[in-house]
Amino acid sequence: MELRNVQRVYLIGIGGIGMSGLARYFCHLGCIVCGYDKTPTDLTDALRHEGIQVVFEDNCELVLKSFRDLDDSTLVIYTPAIPKDSEILGFFQKKNFVLWKRSQVLGLISKGKFTIGVAGTHGKTTTSCMVAHILKDSGKDCSAFLGGIASNYDTNVLFGNNDIVVVEADEYDRSFLTLYPDIAIITSMDADHLDIYGDHAQLTESFKLYASQIKPGGTLIHRQGLPLDGGFTYSISETADAMAQNIRIENGDFYFDFKSAGVSIANIKLGIAGLHNIENSVAAIKAALLVGVSADAVKSALESFRGVKRRFEYIVKNDNHIYIDDYAHHPEELRAAITSVKKLYPNKKLTTIFQPHLFTRTRDFVDGFAEVLDMSDELILLDIYPARELPIEGVSSAMIMDRMKLANKQILGKEEAIDKVRSDMPELLLTVGAGDIDQLVQPLKSALENV
Repeated sequence: MELRNVQRVYLIGIGGIGMSGLARYFCHLGCIVCGYDKTPTDLTDALRHEGIQVVFEDNCELVLKSFRDLDDSTLVIYTPAIPKDSEILGFFQKKNFVLWKRSQVLGLISKGKFTIGVAGTHGKTTTSCMVAHILKDSGKDCSAFLGGIASNYDTNVLFGNNDIVVVEADEYDRSFLTLYPDIAIITSMDADHLDIYGDHAQLTESFKLYASQIKPGGTLIHRQGLPLDGGFTYSISETADAMAQNIRIENGDFYFDFKSAGVSIANIKLGIAGLHNIENSVAAIKAALLVGVSADAVKSALESFRGVKRRFEYIVKNDNHIYIDDYAHHPEELRAAITSVKKLYPNKKLTTIFQPHLFTRTRDFVDGFAEVLDMSDELILLDIYPARELPIEGVSSAMIMDRMKLANKQILGKEEAIDKVRSDMPELLLTVGAGDIDQLVQPLKSALENV
């Protein structure tokens, strides 16, 4: 596939965060872009507003006439999350179109460019957005394909005027093995996606393969303690090649000092909260310094960084209520979010609303979820969000609750959870999960603000 020949692009699963980024990229290039997704969302509404046609019925009759005949100038992209019996997917298969995964297309786009790939079972979205923002804000510039909506730019794809591209490298389905980065950041390698990998050892092996694909003369940056060889290490708690030191909270803001070989940056004010985000920023700083961004420009950029939608995002912040929303869906991500909230507000009672994501992940990490959620003062559990999975007998949110020691816990439906928040008006609220829990954000905000 020669991307310069592409005139039309159809995306099956266009509403996904990664797929929508590709839709915006090809629309920016002047291509005719269309797609299908199961459900309308704010993101699909935004795509339609930008001139991209989106349909929500899995009906091949809705595929535009200009996309119906096999043609080298038509690119069809799909996400593995689409069911194999999808009618639109089957339509393009029967027409003998070559179907491309999102990750393969990212590999084609980044080929021949200076690529900064950010991978990790958690932390990769915020870190990739930080790297992109530092490069943009400093004037170094870049293009970027991000796994979340960067709050500074209100988009998940950025366009630059040079050959630097920042790519969030997704480990799901081994997607990141289509990338050959110049700089590879690996933030974490915790067990996850065991429905794909089978066990943690196979996941670890895939990350090692990803690291081995760094271009000759390229650089690996990885968190201290990961089972990886070579490159630069980073940490906030151990001795490493790049470190955050003197971490402190002043008036609700996080400050720290950065130290690496020959470079020290004092009194960095991070524009977003969270100890885990300080650690993410250490990796981002190291990458930015390697491509020639000055220490002063790095410091200025991090202060103006506004984070990523649904990554430790403040929804309500006033004298009466604090409400933070986060995408955390793995025990270690939950630990990072809850720890940071309690460090910021040690004297407030924490009410957590958690929606487990996937039956397999709940089954595989039920003890970890129970342990971490016990850190809350009060817990509301929603039902499991199935995403691409069918139910597994015996696997439910009750599995988590039954293993918890916390007394103040219950399982509620979404409307019941909203009603409870409206009734209790908690002073410190955290919503966490990667499913459709984001649909509760505005109703909960309205409840707390008495709107």
